[in-house]
Amino acid sequence: MRSVAVYCGARAGRDPAFAQGLAALGRCIAQRGWRLVYGGGRVGLMGVVADAALAAGGEVVGVIPRSMMARELGHPGVSALEQVDSMHERKARMAELSDAFIAAPGGFGTLDELFEALTWTQLGLQRKPCGLYDLQGYYTDLGRFLDRALAEDFVDGNHRQGLLCEGEPDRLLDALAAWQPPAPRREVAAGGGLASTG
Repeated sequence: MRSVAVYCGARAGRDPAFAQGLAALGRCIAQRGWRLVYGGGRVGLMGVVADAALAAGGEVVGVIPRSMMARELGHPGVSALEQVDSMHERKARMAELSDAFIAAPGGFGTLDELFEALTWTQLGLQRKPCGLYDLQGYYTDLGRFLDRALAEDFVDGNHRQGLLCEGEPDRLLDALAAWQPPAPRREVAAGGGLASTG
């Protein structure tokens, strides 16, 4: 493990524990000598995790669409700030640069990024772990939803269990480092093609 992507909010949220938790995560990533890859912003939880990793001596790479740079949302102090043309390119580039993915508290964009990374792993398009940074029980209800999807046979058990979930940064990073890839979703493994995967 050399590089981890963190998906998180461009807002800080109401609870100060979110910013405190993202700062702790940024420090932990840097202290392990891992590179932080993130969405390139200077505001909200994105700015917090980047600043904390930088302050701890870590390497931080941001990937940001040019439209957001035009609104002066890019972080000027990161190790490298790559500009891309679209959100699709941003996700693809972050995946290319990363060995693992963490979803911290955030909104629609965070969930979009998480589920695309999970889907690519489910389909066998990549062999990289995904984890939830469950600060203040933020992802408890998402876990219940995924358990329902498992019970209704829309999600395979090994992929449900493979979405790691921890509320403490070092435990989450340890789990990502120890993760073993599951077999591709059964329809894919059986030659059913991607169209049957939902």
